[in-house]
Order: sequence, then C-alpha cells, then structure tokens
Amino acid sequence: MIKIGVTGGIGSGKSTACRVFALLGIPCYDSDREAKRLMNTDPLLKTNIADLLGPQSYTAQGLDRSYVSSRVFTHPHLLQELNAIVHPAVATDFAHWADQQHAPYVIEESAILFESGADRFMDRTVAVIAPETIRIRRVCRRDHQNEAAVKARIANQMSDEERARRADYILKADDKTLLIPQILALHQQLLAL
Repeated sequence: MIKIGVTGGIGSGKSTACRVFALLGIPCYDSDREAKRLMNTDPLLKTNIADLLGPQSYTAQGLDRSYVSSRVFTHPHLLQELNAIVHPAVATDFAHWADQQHAPYVIEESAILFESGADRFMDRTVAVIAPETIRIRRVCRRDHQNEAAVKARIANQMSDEERARRADYILKADDKTLLIPQILALHQQLLAL
C-alpha cells in the first residue's frame, strides 16, 4: 500500500485537502483524532500516560486534556516524553489501518508529520501551505480564538518554509490558487506511483 503523508500548520487547509482526497475515494487517517482515541482506549498507552503524568491524567470520562495540557506545556520535557509514548502507538495503528484499506494509496494527515518522524514511514509527503495572515484568520474564525493565541500556536510549529523544503509535493491554500485543481493533478500523479 502506498502511504502519503499530508501535513501543514494550523489553519493551512490540510484537513480541507484531505476531505477532497476522501471524496476521490482515498482513505484518510486523521492522526490527531486517532491519537485522542488511542489515549482513551489503548490500555497500555493509558497506563504509560498515567505513569508519566500522574493518575489524575484520567477521569471517569477519559483523558483529562486540560490537566495533561497544563503539565506538558509548562514542562517541555514532559511533552517530549508524552510524544515518545503516543507517536509509536499512532504509527502502529496507522500501519494496521493502512494494511486494511483497498485503494491505490492512503493518506495520513498529521500536523507534525516531520516533527514526529512519521514521514520516514511514508512513500511521499505533501505540505499544504498558506500565508500566515490567512491561517490566523481561518483559525480565529474556526476556533473562536484571538489573534495573539493563534500566533503563539503558529510560533511553536515548524515553519511553512521548512515544511515545503522537506515535502515531495506542495499544495497552495492561499485563497488565490484554486485548491481542488491542484489536488486533482496531484491525485493523478499519485495514481501513477
């Protein structure tokens, strides 16, 4: 199975791009959503997270995201350790999921494809790029956040320049270049792999 990694910063349009690929019949694995699911359902992962961050990491409803965020964003080493626990579980889950698909290729959507090292498991990578001003506007509207909060999140992510340098393909989601024709053209290239 050919594996394609799609990445982009917050508000870049990567989820929109993946929805278009899905309409073309391409299975898409959302790493963020699946990581959340695994952190609530995988017994070993839950034990490892509780061992790392304390038993208060979980409530009767599942992972206490507020508590976990407060711990990892004030102690960067804990974020690295949490990622070292979660990323391998997501990689294993993606590989199992990909093996069960019946399509010319599959997509893993991941905001941190390069940062997590998941790109090494991909046959090709795609970066969805958009100007920062557009990304800020999109996220402010979508998440009802203020501009300063969105800028802070962007500042903690890999730059678009670095993503573009590392990716095999680039999709521009800049509100000037039509995204769907770019995706259709890329889809044809990926079918030819």
